[in-house]
Amino acid sequence: MPEFRYTAKEFSGQQVSGTLTAGTEREALGQLAARNLFPLQIALADAARRHQEGRRRRVPASLLATFYSQLSDLLRSGVPLLRSLELLDRQTRHQTFKLILQEIRADVADGTRLAESLRRHPAVFSDLTISMVRAGEEGSFLEDTLHRIATFTEHQEELKGRVVGAMVYPAFLMVVGSLIVVAMLIYFVPKFEPMFERMEEQGSLPWATTALMAISRGMQSYGWVALLAIPGIIIGLQKMLESDAGRRRLDELKIRLWGIGQVVRSLAIARFCRVLGTLLKNGVPLLNSLRIAKDATGNRVLSEAIGEAAEHVSSGKSLAVPLADCKQFPPDVLEMIAVGEEANNLEEVLVQVADKMERHTNRQLDLVVRLLEPAMLVIMAGIILFVVVALMLPIFQSSSLA
Repeated sequence: MPEFRYTAKEFSGQQVSGTLTAGTEREALGQLAARNLFPLQIALADAARRHQEGRRRRVPASLLATFYSQLSDLLRSGVPLLRSLELLDRQTRHQTFKLILQEIRADVADGTRLAESLRRHPAVFSDLTISMVRAGEEGSFLEDTLHRIATFTEHQEELKGRVVGAMVYPAFLMVVGSLIVVAMLIYFVPKFEPMFERMEEQGSLPWATTALMAISRGMQSYGWVALLAIPGIIIGLQKMLESDAGRRRLDELKIRLWGIGQVVRSLAIARFCRVLGTLLKNGVPLLNSLRIAKDATGNRVLSEAIGEAAEHVSSGKSLAVPLADCKQFPPDVLEMIAVGEEANNLEEVLVQVADKMERHTNRQLDLVVRLLEPAMLVIMAGIILFVVVALMLPIFQSSSLA
């Protein structure tokens, strides 16, 4: 049972503090009332420690996927939500996650909805997960939603593992290559400067060599400034991404990046179509479904565009027309949505669109992952080739003139 820390007043007016054990916050308040204490503040005793540990330690995605899957199975078997959370709490060995589950269970026992309880732990549960859970609660298909979140989380981890595995060798080469290039620019290239001084004065030094010498001099003079600036830049980026405007810029960059942007956009649209189709299939009205499903994209730019489309739908327009106006959806997807509206089976069409886009996106991801390694190798080879050619060109030019 969780432990609660309280601050209360006695009838005499004296303030007292302490801890007590109770299943929920409501039970803890009942115990205080039985002791003739008026509560001023009450919270889980482990809450502060949980928040500190949550900042230092992330809950592994594999553990979250198992949690979603097991919770889905328990709910599908008819076990009540509160009892399911209690069972999962007992079998969890990860201390940080165990504390989080205890607080979630206490919130649910006090009448808080599961999505709102998850929202109180942003370091563990993503906005996408919270939005999908909220959709499942609204449409009474929470177990199906949790199963889909588990599958999605496992897929994301598998994809991350593939990308990391594909990047290990290129990243190693890039680190080693970068160290070699920096060493050449700081220690090796300056030894050639006396040889190139006369050609530089005459203006006959090749542009590549001139650029290389300028970079070398800049690194010798200001390299230490760059080293000191790197931690500041990293901290600044972290602060920026903590703000709404910073996260929106990042989301906009994700869908604009060449190659990767199309994959990110397709995955977000597929999630939106699947959640919207599932909500409509479970009888949730279109406007409510749009307001819930737009957050399932996991991208603020797309979510805002869909939100604007929802406003036009409320004025009597069909869904396909305002979605086309936001210029974020592919033409074939818009065509299928329009056909679904005309045939009065939009929910079925949306799920089919999601299946089609996910299959297509998976093929694109496989191609991107396979291209990462040769792309990194080509970039490093190009940089080293530039350095070598820039040093050799004046020598070849002097030999030809001689």
